[in-house]
Amino acid sequence: MRGTARTVVVVAGVSAVTLLAAACGGGSSNTTTKSTAGGKTGGTVTVRGCNPQNPLIPSNTTETCGGNVIDAITAKLIHYNAETGAPENDIADKIATSDNQNFTVTIKKGYKFQDGTEVKAKNFVDAWNYAAYGPNAQSSGYFMQPIEGYDATQCADAACKTKPKADKMTGLVVKDDYTFTIKTTEKVSNLPVRLGYSAFAPLPDSFFKDPKAYGEKPIGAGPFKLDSWTKNTEIKLSKFADYSGKFGGKLDGITFKIYQDSDAAYNDVIANQLDVTDEVSSSAMIDDKYKTDLPDRNAQKAVGVIQTITFAPVKVDPNYADPKIRQAISMAIDRPTIIKQIFNNTRQPATGWVSPVVDGYKAGQCGEYCTFDAAKAKAKLDEAGGFKGGKMTIAYNADASHKAWVEATCNSIKGALGVDCVATPVVDFATFRAQIAAKKMKGMFRTGWQMDYPSIEDFLAPIYKTGASSNDGDYSNPEFDKLLNEAAAQTDASAANAKYQEAEKLLANDMPAIPMWYSTATFGWSDKVTGVKITAFGTIDFASLQLK
Repeated sequence: MRGTARTVVVVAGVSAVTLLAAACGGGSSNTTTKSTAGGKTGGTVTVRGCNPQNPLIPSNTTETCGGNVIDAITAKLIHYNAETGAPENDIADKIATSDNQNFTVTIKKGYKFQDGTEVKAKNFVDAWNYAAYGPNAQSSGYFMQPIEGYDATQCADAACKTKPKADKMTGLVVKDDYTFTIKTTEKVSNLPVRLGYSAFAPLPDSFFKDPKAYGEKPIGAGPFKLDSWTKNTEIKLSKFADYSGKFGGKLDGITFKIYQDSDAAYNDVIANQLDVTDEVSSSAMIDDKYKTDLPDRNAQKAVGVIQTITFAPVKVDPNYADPKIRQAISMAIDRPTIIKQIFNNTRQPATGWVSPVVDGYKAGQCGEYCTFDAAKAKAKLDEAGGFKGGKMTIAYNADASHKAWVEATCNSIKGALGVDCVATPVVDFATFRAQIAAKKMKGMFRTGWQMDYPSIEDFLAPIYKTGASSNDGDYSNPEFDKLLNEAAAQTDASAANAKYQEAEKLLANDMPAIPMWYSTATFGWSDKVTGVKITAFGTIDFASLQLK
């Protein structure tokens, strides 16, 4: 459609169609994705929560513990369909472009923030400029990179001692209260798809008066508002009476009960002391025990989530610097056996770094390096001159069900390579991620990626592009970056996907992270609720959840 003017009401280019393949569940015979509806209006439900890593500012929340809360209290330009992940207009009335570089955004009138002020075009522009401005150190600021003028808002040095050239991006212009324009440095074919991610949420004027206070009690324009946050205990939300959108649901309130242990959450669901858990403990997966524990109170669905193991940056731990060592470790992991023994075949062995649920997925991108072969693994390690770091370590957060599979992975590595491997727990997710962000984590560590938006690009650029916000291993490959930029500039979806696939293929040469498996979300719930639906992102769809 190059050269043809068109209006992009929802999406343009790459991810215009995103279908979830029901067969991606890795051998599970349970294809149910929701419970039977027919509940009542009102009431409060309790769901499993975990400790957010940071204060709850949308542009500084890049993990699920805080992200689940942010998604409930904010509204964005775009909303992702719970069943398919397909983008749908929310605050946006339309997003128009004729060239995938100049976009005109028109927003709907009447959307209110939870402080009573109206959502206007400037609330998006101001929020995005705040996210991009280097001294604000927002972890999702990277998502503003395609916008013209982003580079001028960045710090010249790591400590940000030199003030950036500008505090606003030239590519954002407010036209009137309900219209603004976006100009990108280069063509970005899937930009509208990205705009449902939390980093692009609007911020009320009150945020800029006291960002710290906002982080403790955020104000959004979504269906729920935050009432209280008791650290390490619970986060309480209540229905926002003036919510203007169509994704509100029927609940009066949601309480995220923060657990340090997934077994405790699972047992509370069995006892009807917790209404929904989005994580079933590993022990309950064996022989489908959870189906006996929770008859007619469980569901599974293939989701846009991948589990990986990332290597510490070379400057933090040089023992894993040689790609051959990384490749050897990957070949030493018996994924199918671990999935069978620990997850009862409810995962699919990963053959690359992109989830099968997004358009552009290509199987086998990791090649032989993601296939278990003890002899080849040992030969590859010997080719690298062996491992000089003594014992290998894989760190994980202990407040979720990771202990069993990490230990099994270490045993597989030890058996194939003859090198000791130790599973190393960290008390909770917030502490775990803080250590990774501070570049204090050595060895290997568990990483998982829940798609921000339904696009092959989201499984590559935010994680492996040089300087990206979630590039935990500090990976950098100029050719990889170049291919990503070329892919983003395509106006044809298939051409863009081909470029992204080329980039993904390069990761096998460097192995910055080991693909483990594609996830199938398994939920359990109490006998008090109905309408439990798993979204394409592996989260709870609060719009469908009800009390019986």
